[in-house]
Amino acid sequence: MTHKNTLEHARLLDSQDKLHQFRSEFHLPVIDGKEVVYFTGNSLGLQPKKAKEALDTELEDWAKWGVEGHFHARNPWYSYHELFAEDAASLVGANPNEVVLMNGLTVNLHLMMVSFFQPNKASGRTKILCEAKAFPSDQYAIESQLRLHGLDPKENLIEIAPREGEHLIHHDDILSAIATHGEHIALIMIGGVNYYSGQVFDMKTITEAGHKAGAMVGFDLAHAAGNIELNLHDWGVDFACWCTYKYLNSGPGSVSGVFVHDRHANSDMLRLAGWWGHDKSTRFQMEPGFNPISGAEGWQLSNAPVFNMAIHRASLDLFKAAGFENLRHKSRDLTNYLEFIIDGISSQSDKVNFEIITPRDEKDRGCQLSILAHGQGKSLFDHLMKEGVIVDWREPNVIRMAPVPLYNSFEDIYRFGEVLKAGIE
Repeated sequence: MTHKNTLEHARLLDSQDKLHQFRSEFHLPVIDGKEVVYFTGNSLGLQPKKAKEALDTELEDWAKWGVEGHFHARNPWYSYHELFAEDAASLVGANPNEVVLMNGLTVNLHLMMVSFFQPNKASGRTKILCEAKAFPSDQYAIESQLRLHGLDPKENLIEIAPREGEHLIHHDDILSAIATHGEHIALIMIGGVNYYSGQVFDMKTITEAGHKAGAMVGFDLAHAAGNIELNLHDWGVDFACWCTYKYLNSGPGSVSGVFVHDRHANSDMLRLAGWWGHDKSTRFQMEPGFNPISGAEGWQLSNAPVFNMAIHRASLDLFKAAGFENLRHKSRDLTNYLEFIIDGISSQSDKVNFEIITPRDEKDRGCQLSILAHGQGKSLFDHLMKEGVIVDWREPNVIRMAPVPLYNSFEDIYRFGEVLKAGIE
């Protein structure tokens, strides 16, 4: 379809959108009596309207049953995490036994690295490979894991950066680094989608190259889960972790997801153990000696954070009802239209040059676009926010936007364009 920067065209696209009704399933913020244009689902997703009902169910059962809610609540808390295995697994391309919901994202990354980063100083396999300018929490976690093993990050951290004058990492540069340093790499851990640029990495090929070199391979999927297609099991990824408060709309600081490939299901690899990962049939015998549950459940530490997870369940129900293939199709259409609007405004103004640093190719991006606003400063971002367009600012002059298919519309994108043009003038 040939796009137009008109309200009529945007509304036509919305009328043809078979997922348009899902917008009404969310609370959209209203500022000064006007519904905002919300493009920051890549930082915090909107609240599903059924979140309160889901939370109230658990609060009511707690009031009614007390501790007996573990067995008599409508959704018994003892096995609560098991309710998520199938739907969460379908989002990341996994088998149900390979997925568990627990803890927070960085906690889970640390737990996974305890198991999957086992450097060997004698053989020289001590290094971790990641992308440069990874999300800060990933950087801190990796550096601290190296230090935990008495290793200097300056010598044992391999960071793959964009080439000089560029914003994206060349896939060949990642593979070249793996080939060059392969015998020294113990772990490859990369963000599946870079939080800053929105670049999607070829996780399948990276995993294959890492395994060929003898390394373990894991991914932080904070900006990937619920955004792009994932096939973790078939790709052979060793582990992955993701948060649920961005594209998965489960509330600030909500529970994290973990994937552990089932070839590690019964592994005796080192791990930090907790009683909820212990064999269910003997858990309450309270005896010493950790006997892990087979699969990802065996990495659990404590019982489920039920209130967090109740909201996540309400969100997963929406994903299941919409169908991820349909969501991904709409995501591409929304992002393409946003790209068209930005390019058009940039080409018509001598006061700004919007450089889209996110890949132009659909297969290399999700729904996020990051733009460098050459010729404009933070005042443009401030204008957008003041006018009810909620986007994200990153220094020195990058604006990140994510039109989320579950609740954003084509009219949102048109409205954004009109506010953007006014801000430039």
